[in-house]
Amino acid sequence: MKLRMDYNNMMDSRIGAEGISQKDFDAWKPAIERATKTMTEKRPAMTWRELPYNQKEIVADITAYAHEMKNEIDAFVVLGIGGSALGPMAVQQALNHPFYNELPREKRGGFPKLYVVDNVDPERLVYLFETVDPTRCLFNVISKSGSTSETMSQFMIIKALLEEKLGKEKARQHIVCTTDTAKGNLITIAKEENYKYFIIPDGVGGRFSQLCPVGLLPAAFCGIDIAGLLAGAAQMDALCKTDDITKNPAYMFAALHIIALEKGKNITVVMPYADSLKFISDWFAQLWGESLGKHFSLEGKVVNVGQTPVKALGVTDQHSQVQLYTEGPFDKIIVLIGVDTYRETLTIPKLYGDMPSLGFLGGVTHNDLIQTEQAATEYALTKASRMNMTLTLPAVTPQTLGQLLYLFEVATAFAGYLLNIDPFDQPGVEEGKNATYALFGRPGYEAKKAEMDAAPAKDGKYIV
Repeated sequence: MKLRMDYNNMMDSRIGAEGISQKDFDAWKPAIERATKTMTEKRPAMTWRELPYNQKEIVADITAYAHEMKNEIDAFVVLGIGGSALGPMAVQQALNHPFYNELPREKRGGFPKLYVVDNVDPERLVYLFETVDPTRCLFNVISKSGSTSETMSQFMIIKALLEEKLGKEKARQHIVCTTDTAKGNLITIAKEENYKYFIIPDGVGGRFSQLCPVGLLPAAFCGIDIAGLLAGAAQMDALCKTDDITKNPAYMFAALHIIALEKGKNITVVMPYADSLKFISDWFAQLWGESLGKHFSLEGKVVNVGQTPVKALGVTDQHSQVQLYTEGPFDKIIVLIGVDTYRETLTIPKLYGDMPSLGFLGGVTHNDLIQTEQAATEYALTKASRMNMTLTLPAVTPQTLGQLLYLFEVATAFAGYLLNIDPFDQPGVEEGKNATYALFGRPGYEAKKAEMDAAPAKDGKYIV
């Protein structure tokens, strides 16, 4: 089964002057060729691109560990933020029952519940501990550096709690770490405390980490076929190896978006027509936004580029956002994600035949209804000359989801090089982290604290 991409409605032949012309492609041809060459040259450094091929032993280790531990715990709890949280949530939502945690254990295949704690709102952990018994949980601490304040603060709270309730020896059986092989606090702690740990490969950043132990471990503890995810990614990688952009779905996805950005489309909306793919939009938003929103070019020139990702859900957001998309500013691309075959079929009873506004629904399936509404949204957007494209999964499976994740990752990297920026750093995020460290008086951040103290005070007349 192969994912399909239809970009007819991005082109001027379909939507007129608002669309992309052959002339536009010709103008971008040198940049596309440069980006293609860069992707080839830099592939050895993009270790995330080898994840579909080099993890056979890791998959076996993760799978064995999940089966060894699943009967010992009631819940698997992810402590992570950014890609470490968004990826596991997206995959779980996509491939398991939408009410997975509410199912009886036997209907979960004997696997534990999954919770992802990705914020430090003080209510979050307190209420989790009211929901599950911490001594019946396995806590997965995910941090490459081991200095992520949010994740490590959660870990410190949980470590103390477990050791108080269980003692140090038993407590260590309830913590598993996912971190760097040699650098940072967490690998040091894991070795000193004798915690089970898995490694994030060098060169794999958080938002590109779903197909390494960061995402594979939580997925395995939910009974998901992680080898299937990697097999799907490998299928997409085979398609993405060609330099012919017309046959490379990831390169074409990126090129369309960046050419459209030059034409004023600085927002991309990802709108799946499947509840199972709802959190793919959240995961994509971090991947696209954090990778492409940059102040400097590769040469250090101020460019302030980027495209704002927005999440939506069909058909839900037809009733909240599509009015803006069809009649608002011409500043958006709408990426519809459809599914050929849903896992279930639900037929509407033949009722109210004497009411034309309801009777026509009788005998129709919800499958037909959601697909028809997707087609109708596509038509309305196209009629209004709004750029839109459609990605279609034959069905939502580990293989097709692996294809989709990998397509977005390669497209993001290619888009970065088209924009002539580094898609793998995040200096804007680091500035906020450094400011947090300074405010808490962390050693080494005295200069940042002095800089913040010297900032102008707020004017009371602008506070109401």
